[in-house]
Amino acid sequence: MGVIRCWYLLCGIALAAVSSVAGAEEIAVGNYGVSANGMPFAVALEKGYFKEEGLNITGIITSAGGGTSLRNMLAGNVPYGEVNPGVIVNAIQQGADLRIVSDNVLTVAEFAWVVRQDSPIKTLKDIKGKKIGYTNPRSTSQALGGMVAEYAGLKPDEVELVRTGGFGEGVAALDAGLIDIAPLTEPLWSKYKSKYRVIVTAAEALPPLDNVVGVVTAEKAKERADFIKGVIRARRKAVKFMKEHPDEAGDLVAKAYNIDPAVARSSVRNLTTSTTKGVAYWGEGEIHMDGLKRMIEVQRGLGTIKGEVDYSKIIDTQFLPDDLKALR
Repeated sequence: MGVIRCWYLLCGIALAAVSSVAGAEEIAVGNYGVSANGMPFAVALEKGYFKEEGLNITGIITSAGGGTSLRNMLAGNVPYGEVNPGVIVNAIQQGADLRIVSDNVLTVAEFAWVVRQDSPIKTLKDIKGKKIGYTNPRSTSQALGGMVAEYAGLKPDEVELVRTGGFGEGVAALDAGLIDIAPLTEPLWSKYKSKYRVIVTAAEALPPLDNVVGVVTAEKAKERADFIKGVIRARRKAVKFMKEHPDEAGDLVAKAYNIDPAVARSSVRNLTTSTTKGVAYWGEGEIHMDGLKRMIEVQRGLGTIKGEVDYSKIIDTQFLPDDLKALR
């Protein structure tokens, strides 16, 4: 009997382990591990906030952002993703049945435009006729580069926007003299702040522009409401923790992103204290309509979005905590 009981016990342990693995889930976050937008998810994982909400999230599917993030989310059949709103609206216009359920990053304050220390460019007045880098066609960095030129009082043809293929590649292009000005985002900005000179930051030059939002499919909205609510609540806890304990949060981000703790701390401190026209960088989930509409118009200017957008059909606030459901 002792042997039989032992066998049953071992079977029970094995089944429990299989059940635990089977219950493990992922979410999709564009540029996770690279850019600042996904840092609250790293904190939520490390602090156990997902577990507090009854969720067994063990990993995050990442990508280079943009349409790839949405494709990864859909291919992985995950219940929640974080994607640029322009990508979502474009996909909806192409027939995808998606809903924006949370507003996660409310500004582009992680952006700064930098030059080499020996550059003759001292202020924005000096950028006329210069080459400004951006990552890829129809990217946010391309649109923002044009907006920075406009902020400087220049016409579109008075600067040259040059594709570099990525932010790291932009740094290399700047060093090689292939461009005059490169956009940097956190945490690269903190990493290289002593090497380059900042000529303008997004917080100085640009209005609040929604950077990424939470998105679900209509199917998952019906099937996984509790899961979606839990993700939003856990992320909200992380954002609050980051504001209250920026250095500890930075250490958690450093571990998840595999970067220097000093760089991670600098990034978190910078973005938790930075505001753009009074709007914080990381939101807790509430929908900021002005910033969302501005970003859609930016994408429209790039040709990504055409036609009118019916926001009432693509925004679903039912998953937000009650105090965040009102549109801002």
